[in-house]
Amino acid sequence: MNTIVLAICLVAGIGLLIGLILSVASIVMAVPKDEKAEKILEALPGANCGACGFSGCSGYADALSKGKAEVGLCAPGGEGCAKEISGILGVSAGSMEKKVAVVHCMGSLDNTSYKAEYNGVRSCSAAVKIGGGLTACSFGCMGLGDCEAACPYDAIHVCNGVAVVDADKCKACSMCVRACPRKIISIVPLKESAVMRCSNKDKGGVTRKLCTAGCIGCKKCEKGCPAGAVKVIDFCAVVDPALCNGCGNCVENCPQHCITEI
Repeated sequence: MNTIVLAICLVAGIGLLIGLILSVASIVMAVPKDEKAEKILEALPGANCGACGFSGCSGYADALSKGKAEVGLCAPGGEGCAKEISGILGVSAGSMEKKVAVVHCMGSLDNTSYKAEYNGVRSCSAAVKIGGGLTACSFGCMGLGDCEAACPYDAIHVCNGVAVVDADKCKACSMCVRACPRKIISIVPLKESAVMRCSNKDKGGVTRKLCTAGCIGCKKCEKGCPAGAVKVIDFCAVVDPALCNGCGNCVENCPQHCITEI
């Protein structure tokens, strides 16, 4: 009996000693907390989308607290978040430009078709590895919804074979941009501006056969733009949102109707 009691006391003593050592170590080796960074982290939406250019919300909060980042980089948080953070830092929030995701493709099933029947994993990232994808256009949306699955705000859905963004719900978090294997989604300023809805870089004659809404590189948009905001590169028009004044000339001049207003 004494042996059992002695063993119990010995184990309890060892446990107590180890607990004491760990407690002292936690105090001695503790990393000082950055209270300012913690307050900023609480103000951020917690999306961890990386749209700010940092490794999630904690990375952005740490950079802000050390003065290594600008206020207003959190697209999901918007102006409200920027004002709260500026209050914590004691700086001016400034103005924050509203942005939105745009799908540069109008290749719905009404305008294009599939080149083969696909029975694999319902994922664009998987399908693109098989013969370059299932759509007739090798540059367009495959409509399998990787972007839809990645969006935390229910702002993008595949409709009739092509992804469509709901601008009212979109927070410009860039999750859909990273999810798209064909890189046909981008983040642009939400303002009165034109946007190219095609990414095809084939010559005009080839594009016509693949999609009735594809850019044919005719340059009517480029020639009619008074601001020089539209350039045809690799047989596909590109709109520079920084130069576009929203005059609408390119929208009217496009014979394929693949340039629209946001």
